[in-house]
Amino acid sequence: MAKKVVATLNTGKGKEYSKVITMAKSPKTGAYSFKEIIVHNDLVKDAIAEGTKG
Repeated sequence: MAKKVVATLNTGKGKEYSKVITMAKSPKTGAYSFKEIIVHNDLVKDAIAEGTKG
Protein backbone atom coordinates (compact mmCIF):
# COMPACT_ATOMS: atom_id res chain seq x y z
CA MET A 1 0.00 0.00 0.00
CA ALA A 2 2.82 2.41 0.74
CA LYS A 3 4.09 2.23 -2.83
CA LYS A 4 0.72 3.40 -4.14
CA VAL A 5 0.73 6.34 -1.73
CA VAL A 6 4.25 7.37 -2.72
CA ALA A 7 3.40 7.07 -6.40
CA THR A 8 0.35 9.29 -5.89
CA LEU A 9 2.36 11.87 -4.00
CA ASN A 10 4.97 12.07 -6.76
CA THR A 11 2.41 13.00 -9.44
CA GLY A 12 1.75 16.39 -7.87
CA LYS A 13 -1.88 15.66 -7.02
CA GLY A 14 -0.80 14.07 -3.76
CA LYS A 15 -0.66 17.50 -2.16
CA GLU A 16 -4.45 17.42 -2.15
CA TYR A 17 -4.50 14.46 0.24
CA SER A 18 -3.46 13.92 3.85
CA LYS A 19 -2.92 10.86 5.99
CA VAL A 20 -5.14 10.88 9.08
CA ILE A 21 -4.21 8.65 12.02
CA THR A 22 -6.76 8.24 14.78
CA MET A 23 -6.41 6.38 18.06
CA ALA A 24 -9.20 4.54 19.84
CA LYS A 25 -9.23 2.76 23.19
CA SER A 26 -11.03 -0.56 23.33
CA PRO A 27 -13.63 -0.57 26.11
CA LYS A 28 -13.28 -4.34 26.45
CA THR A 29 -9.50 -4.73 26.84
CA GLY A 30 -8.31 -1.17 27.38
CA ALA A 31 -5.80 -1.54 24.53
CA TYR A 32 -5.26 1.26 22.05
CA SER A 33 -5.59 0.75 18.32
CA PHE A 34 -4.63 3.06 15.48
CA LYS A 35 -6.47 3.55 12.22
CA GLU A 36 -4.79 5.19 9.23
CA ILE A 37 -6.73 6.60 6.30
CA ILE A 38 -5.89 8.89 3.42
CA VAL A 39 -8.47 11.59 2.75
CA HIS A 40 -8.79 14.71 0.67
CA ASN A 41 -7.69 17.88 2.47
CA ASP A 42 -11.27 19.20 2.47
CA LEU A 43 -12.44 16.18 4.48
CA VAL A 44 -9.72 16.00 7.14
CA LYS A 45 -11.83 17.48 9.95
CA ASP A 46 -14.70 15.11 9.14
CA ALA A 47 -12.35 12.11 9.15
CA ILE A 48 -10.93 13.10 12.55
CA ALA A 49 -14.39 13.59 13.99
CA GLU A 50 -15.49 10.20 12.65
CA GLY A 51 -12.35 8.53 14.01
CA THR A 52 -12.84 9.89 17.52
CA LYS A 53 -16.42 8.64 17.73
CA GLY A 54 -15.30 5.10 18.26
